[in-house]
Amino acid sequence: MRSGAKVAIVGGVFAVVASGVGYGGYNLWNGITGGGTSVDAKAGDAPKTGPLSAEEVTTAAKDFLAAWAAGEPERAAQSTNDPVMAGPAIAAYREDAKVSKAVITPGAAVGTRVPFTVKATVTHEGVSKDWSYASELTVVRGQTTGRPLVKWRPAVLHPRLTAAATLRTGVAGTPPVKAVDRNGVELTAEKYPSLGPVLEELRRRYGSKVDGTAGVETYVDSGSEAVADTTLLVLSKGKPGKLRTTIDAGVQAAAEKAVKGFGSASVAAIEPSTGAIRAVANNPVKEFNTAFMGAQAPGSTMKIVTAAMMMGHGLATPGSPVECPPDVLSRGRTFQNLDRFSITGGTLTDAFSRSCNTAFIKAITKLSDKGIADTALGATARDSFGIGQTWNIGVQAADGSVPESAGAETPASYIGQGKIMMSALNVASLSATVKNGQFLQPYLVAKELDGREFARAEPLPRDVASGLRAMMNETATGRLGTATKAMTGVPSPKGAKTGSAELDNQAVSNSWFTGYSGDLAAAAVVQAGGHGGDAAGPVVAQVLKAG
Repeated sequence: MRSGAKVAIVGGVFAVVASGVGYGGYNLWNGITGGGTSVDAKAGDAPKTGPLSAEEVTTAAKDFLAAWAAGEPERAAQSTNDPVMAGPAIAAYREDAKVSKAVITPGAAVGTRVPFTVKATVTHEGVSKDWSYASELTVVRGQTTGRPLVKWRPAVLHPRLTAAATLRTGVAGTPPVKAVDRNGVELTAEKYPSLGPVLEELRRRYGSKVDGTAGVETYVDSGSEAVADTTLLVLSKGKPGKLRTTIDAGVQAAAEKAVKGFGSASVAAIEPSTGAIRAVANNPVKEFNTAFMGAQAPGSTMKIVTAAMMMGHGLATPGSPVECPPDVLSRGRTFQNLDRFSITGGTLTDAFSRSCNTAFIKAITKLSDKGIADTALGATARDSFGIGQTWNIGVQAADGSVPESAGAETPASYIGQGKIMMSALNVASLSATVKNGQFLQPYLVAKELDGREFARAEPLPRDVASGLRAMMNETATGRLGTATKAMTGVPSPKGAKTGSAELDNQAVSNSWFTGYSGDLAAAAVVQAGGHGGDAAGPVVAQVLKAG
């Protein structure tokens, strides 16, 4: 305990009360200070092993919180399993974040985890403001000493902290922005939670490019140019600059609502005629924007590209007869249709609308004769759909990947498995390209703001584009179309494609769905959602109806 401090009983609980020295005003409520001698090993004893007792967890947590509350970073660090890293971070909490006063209240331990709340005051250049938040710590046994110690991680100090980040208070690095949708409606994280990470990144990238002035804030300095800083507390507001985005507030609201029906879901929507992104939503909402950044196998939604490849190389037209057996052996591996269904005397349109895996895999034979079976899909994806190029949309986004394949990976890739990786935004762009007849790179803010270069692709051949639209329409409206149920009530002209992606060690496949209606295209993925039309389909339909 600091010199000049004393333990007093306040309201029936212990508190560390400062007496005019050191880190004035720091208190620890509901906590005791001191060494916890009842659980420490005695001199000469072998280090204690085994599970931690409830008393050890509580005492270790309170020792750490008491030292932190007393403004003693070195002593607090010694209560952790990594004092070298913990000490400077705890010191920076006072020195860099300008926290002048705090009350830390531990909660009841849950196993080895101890939750706590912090009620702090941040003071900078004569301006003070209250700041409250919750965090938690975990107690572990020291590997060499056997002592109960707090497991160090920066998130103990604040849940948004990472190893590379620092808490700071001062003039913000960039001015705030007032982001608005395409019609001038203000977009806030409070009203549209999924936009929270997007708005933070837009501020970092464009705050200095619009007419605004920075304020004084407490923020998480990410320590990286590629990661947006996170504002935690505003001490004095700056003047926000107005930043117009392509978002449509009505479509965004529908997207936010649609994904909430599932434990883990993402959706993105694009205007085919322009490439403008109209909505992006994720549930749960995290800093990692899965709809833009997630890289996953897209399942049978990839058959849009495979069908374009087949038509482009003269293998089939929408009305051409194709074989659709229950299963097929290709490159040493057997692939089968869902429930081993088959189609007798069917066409490419029938195979597409019912999502016949074997019909698309059998295209390998003719492409192998041409020596392009392993490369044709990637070439079509890149040259006609912009997948595999660099997309500069205005915020971070994963570029879809359709790499050259080999062996059994090639037939797997034809049905959206293997090494193919896409995000919901990438898959939404597939539908947008079909509807428009030409790929237009999706974007969130005008490229004139920073002179970004957009990815380009060749227009789809007219017969290929019309053929894909016809097949997607049959999938969305036909009696046996896998997307018909989900697309019921969605205005015409419309089209869709379902997909499911089987992942290792996952009992239920991921549900994928993409479609368009009028001048809006969307795609969704629901983790472990099963068939595309059952989970992701209703998400996309809800978004399309809002357009």
